[in-house]
Amino acid sequence: MLVVYLLASLLAGVASAGKAADLVGTWTTKSRKVVTGPGFYDPVNDKLIEPDLTGISFSFTDEGHYEQAFYRAISNPQDPSCPKGIMQWQHGTYTMEADSSLHLTPIAVDGRQLLSDPCKEEIGIYTRYNQTELYKSFTVGTDPYHKSTRLDLYQFDGAPMPPMYLVYRPPEMLPTKPLSDITSKNKKRHLSGDPSKSVGLGGLVSKDSLLDPDRWLWLGVVMSAVGGLTLFFS
Repeated sequence: MLVVYLLASLLAGVASAGKAADLVGTWTTKSRKVVTGPGFYDPVNDKLIEPDLTGISFSFTDEGHYEQAFYRAISNPQDPSCPKGIMQWQHGTYTMEADSSLHLTPIAVDGRQLLSDPCKEEIGIYTRYNQTELYKSFTVGTDPYHKSTRLDLYQFDGAPMPPMYLVYRPPEMLPTKPLSDITSKNKKRHLSGDPSKSVGLGGLVSKDSLLDPDRWLWLGVVMSAVGGLTLFFS
């Protein structure tokens, strides 16, 4: 998969080194089902909304704000027929360094994660999510096959993320300010950063949707990202 992404970038011949202005907009992966904004996270009811397919979406503004939405499947080695699902959302600010690296700093209290294990639990585990991220570089160009504007993000170790395609400019995002005033109106939500102390909510990623083969592209992304972040922050 890594070789395919790198070859596609080389063959395109039009990708340019990252410029801040090129980032502006909403980007999503091939399925185009995961998009930042109110269609993924509802801050009024404080819930994550399950898309039809897995994917990743980023949005960036020209004022240094970002938002991201992840929906992924996680394998279950003990029972392959019962994978887990994970949804993550956060937003905050980003900075771009002279070497085109991106530093993403989330608003810690706003991030949300829903972990579902539908073969074992009738409800998902809903917690706060807060992960500062570093991307070594990025390029923006025209995809040689889809003929659409494409964003390639490279993780801190140079490994590529799945390519993302421009869907909105200006970006589709929730308010960039802290959302605590909105979510605090829902008195039923009492979240902590510790999943063992969190409250299980009614939201649950379905078993049938997790068994969809199209979702398994993201397993490798999950494992490499988690391993990479562990190495970087250790």
